[in-house]
Amino acid sequence: MAKKKIRTIVKIELPAGKATPAPPVGTALGPHGVNIMEFTKAYNERTAAQAGEVVPAEITIFEDRSFVFVLKTSPTVQMLKKAAQVEKGSARQKKEKVGSVTREQLRTIAEAKAKDLNAHGIDQAVKIIEGTARSMGLEVVG
Repeated sequence: MAKKKIRTIVKIELPAGKATPAPPVGTALGPHGVNIMEFTKAYNERTAAQAGEVVPAEITIFEDRSFVFVLKTSPTVQMLKKAAQVEKGSARQKKEKVGSVTREQLRTIAEAKAKDLNAHGIDQAVKIIEGTARSMGLEVVG
């Protein structure tokens, strides 16, 4: 079997189990001729168990308009907001702290994100997550 020629790769972040053909899905996939209903149905089936989270998908679209997609882990910011139980990060992160996370929570998030992070080992991954937390105005305790 001949290898399919890749047309493009599209990255998109959607709420788990709630993808619809409306924007941003339609505007991202429409120009490439992908069957949008087929994608939304498959995405919703595969993410139904993660309801309430944002799950990024990397969609590889081939020349024949077929596609495959890989689900990634939730964005770090979303995981940190959930751990700190805050609605959003601080607009002035150096002066205003909006919440706090423990080192144990950082380690848990780093372990969950390990395959998507560019880090050598879990300790480096924790430092990356800690930097994101600080840039959001979260205090790291413990």
